[in-house]
Amino acid sequence: MPSTHKKVIVRKMDRDSVSGYVSPTQFVHEGKLELLNTSGTVITMDLREIKGVYFVREFGDSESLTRKTFTSRPRSEGLWVRLRFKDSEILEGLMAADLTQTTPEGFLVNPPDQRSNTQRIFVPRTALESLTVLAVIGATRRQRRGGTQDQRQVPMFEE
Repeated sequence: MPSTHKKVIVRKMDRDSVSGYVSPTQFVHEGKLELLNTSGTVITMDLREIKGVYFVREFGDSESLTRKTFTSRPRSEGLWVRLRFKDSEILEGLMAADLTQTTPEGFLVNPPDQRSNTQRIFVPRTALESLTVLAVIGATRRQRRGGTQDQRQVPMFEE
């Protein structure tokens, strides 16, 4: 594993959790999560056993979120999504609108409360019942000043 690691708490489908470190880029390999646990042993876990990989600031604080939905429309750019897990838990979050950042194994989601201990969550596709896009939030487009057409542009389709 690389020398830089991210702190994570892995929540399993059976409600058990494991703390450890993962590589920030390649933590999923061939359908398995590679985790360096807090005692220094490398563990591989099947993604079918995992409900979520919570990237956290500190291990001592809980990974459970105080807010699971947004109180108002998010301000950051991205896809506002609602995840419904197989155990009927619902979580909202923001995903990148860039398709190159999605993986076949799962989704990286930013939780509603960015000030909480949980910074990001990796959710395996096998843990989800459904994923719904609530809104596409993009950069605001500015109107051109003047509102008139550029006179240097040659009209192409006039009648």
